[in-house]
Order: sequence, then C-alpha cells, then structure tokens
Amino acid sequence: MTQQDEERTRTAYDTVADLYADTFTATEPEQPLELAMIDHFVTSLGESPRVLDAGCGAGRLLPLLAARGCRPQGVDLSPGMVRRARADHPAYRCTVGSLTDLAFSDDEFDGVLSWYSTIHAPDADLDRVLAEMARVLRPGGHLLLAFQVGEGVRDIGPGFAAHGLRVTLDRYHRSVLEVASRLERLGMPVTARLERGPVGRETDPQAVVIARRPVG
Repeated sequence: MTQQDEERTRTAYDTVADLYADTFTATEPEQPLELAMIDHFVTSLGESPRVLDAGCGAGRLLPLLAARGCRPQGVDLSPGMVRRARADHPAYRCTVGSLTDLAFSDDEFDGVLSWYSTIHAPDADLDRVLAEMARVLRPGGHLLLAFQVGEGVRDIGPGFAAHGLRVTLDRYHRSVLEVASRLERLGMPVTARLERGPVGRETDPQAVVIARRPVG
C-alpha cells in the first residue's frame, strides 16, 4: 500500500476504533461456517501453534484462537485499534505495524490469520501483502484469508455516518479464484476454500481461503 493509502486507512480506523470495539466484542458477525474454517485452520498448525492475527483490529479473535490452543499475537495498522486490543484483551501481545512490511522474522509463525484485513489493499499492492504473510510463516505453516467477494472498490465510510463519524475507507472486492491464483503464484497452494451468500444485513458474498507454505 502507498503511504497515502495507509494513512487514509489508519485515520479511518483510529476514528471508528471505539465504536467498532464496543459493537463487535467477539464473534458476533461470524456465521458457523466461518468459525468452522478457523477450526480447520487451527487443526492444520500442530501443537500449541504460534499464530499472527495480521490486521487484528481491536483483537476480538485473539481469545478465540487462544481457546483453540494457539499462542496468538496481533498486529494492526491503526494505533486506535491496538489501544483497544491492549485494553480489552491484555493477555495477548498486540503491536502497531503495516502488513506491507511486517516486523517479524522469516519463518516465525505456524499460522497467519488475515480476517478481512487484505480488503483495504489495492490490487497493485496485494501481492506484496500476501508475500509478507508467507514470509513470516514457517515451511508447512498455513495462511487464512477472509474477505468480501465481488469486483471493484467501494467507499464504506458512509456506513459510519449514522454514528456521527465521517471517514473515507476503501474496500476492494475480489473473487475467490483471483485470491487463490495470487496465492498459488506465490508458491502457496490453496488447501481449502469457502464462499457463501450474504446473510442478514450483508450485501456481498463472503469467502475464506486457506493456503499452505510448502516444505522445502
């Protein structure tokens, strides 16, 4: 992501951090299918795996990962979101950082979970973000991506206007095939994929894709 893209995204999430954290404290928006994909992801990682929640927001998935036997930590672009993650989930380490330049060593994690965090990366920058997530995975580790399905880009900032918050926040929509193809070009074969239709107030299909970093 360009510096301008990151600054716009950071500012938006700093502005909405408290509203978001107070509205979604755990897995309120998730359907059982998505949670089942997280369970499948975790079972692929081995015993007591280290898992990076890349784009952790206010940290609401960290306790879920821990309850499934993981040793999770989070990183997020927004200091406001990390502030809430640290306050609401103090048992887990959370740091401020960019997904385009993760401040972690090569092969450091057994798993990387990206829960709707790549949706703000423009198409031109997505491969770099995915490559960084792959870099910090150990050989044999798994990456989970969740995202909205579709085409094009939307400003979802107006959705916060009803709460008195004025932000600009671009969301990029992609097909499961495109995301899977990008992962496979990076040498990350896809091991599982899910696509479902909108539920409730959702307007777009949702997807989860899991890929594996090969050994050797």
